[in-house]
Amino acid sequence: MIPSSDRDIWVLIIRPTENARPQESTPGIPWLHGGGHLHGMYQKMLLPHARLLVEKYGAVVVAPEYRTAFEKPFPADLEDCYAALLFLKVHADELGINDAQIMVGGESAGGGLTVATCLLARDLGEVNIAYQMPLYPMLDDRETASSRDNHAPVWNTRTNRFAWKYYLRDLDGVTPPSYAAPARETNYAGLPPAYTYVGTEEPFYCETLEYVANLKRAGVEASVDVHPHWFHAYDMLFPFAKKSREAVRRFEEHYLHAAEHYFAPQEKRLFSQQPKAEPVKRMPDDGNRWPSAEEPSTASGATAPWRVWRVAEHPEMAEEAATWFSAKWGIPEEAYRESMQESAHADGAVVNHPVMAWYH
Repeated sequence: MIPSSDRDIWVLIIRPTENARPQESTPGIPWLHGGGHLHGMYQKMLLPHARLLVEKYGAVVVAPEYRTAFEKPFPADLEDCYAALLFLKVHADELGINDAQIMVGGESAGGGLTVATCLLARDLGEVNIAYQMPLYPMLDDRETASSRDNHAPVWNTRTNRFAWKYYLRDLDGVTPPSYAAPARETNYAGLPPAYTYVGTEEPFYCETLEYVANLKRAGVEASVDVHPHWFHAYDMLFPFAKKSREAVRRFEEHYLHAAEHYFAPQEKRLFSQQPKAEPVKRMPDDGNRWPSAEEPSTASGATAPWRVWRVAEHPEMAEEAATWFSAKWGIPEEAYRESMQESAHADGAVVNHPVMAWYH
């Protein structure tokens, strides 16, 4: 556990048991799970992108179990994510990472928190971030052309409205700050280079493209891959579909490019010389103390061996799972069955399937 603003939070530290690299070539990545700011889902969704970067490329990931809006509204989750970022910087040597290659990533609401964390880090000046990977990020509390009258599966106008209303409930009648809804930011200069991807059928399509465009206008390197006909979290629901595998390949390419080319050295200061991370003017003060690098974490036990949740796919569950997903998430049963078929090895063995974590 590590200290956050008004409580300690759990973090999952994922470290390589194979493909480990020297510290100078090992990025450290706070990976922020999705869930619409409402659900703590990182165990259930298996952190597929983060796990890939650890297992295949030797990165070290710190995944905070940040407070959801059901526990406490904004800015609690951002405080927790920023605490994880500070933890990663302060414990870089202990974790075996190059502190000049701290990256941040996440999907959906975690993508929005990725951007918010980058904004906060830039404004407070305590941590330099080398790269950001906000995948199909949740950025705008206002309706856009793609989030208005959207009836796609998984996430749509109805779910988006509810999530934003509940997340921002303490700001009723007040324009949300950009730390809450990053699409409201007006200054994108000084943010780290970025890569993202998004589907054309999901609510976050327009705000994702606009974010990339804003970064480019500010002189920040940024790129986006657009996947036709994808609804929200398609890649997680159907990870073995051909289109999902292609998206993962592109994600890997951009990560490898970042690992080779993007560095953001930290200022080497004693803890006593670190500035106290007070709330900046745009952030409403809810009375909580913001976590500060002035005080190193005492959670030395947080570097426990990493855990990975794997749920074995059982063919006999396929029909029941297809029906369940159709009823709960609006996923067409036939689309789910097709993904299940694509998930099989050539020899007929069935591989692990992240979707089944939801089923269980």
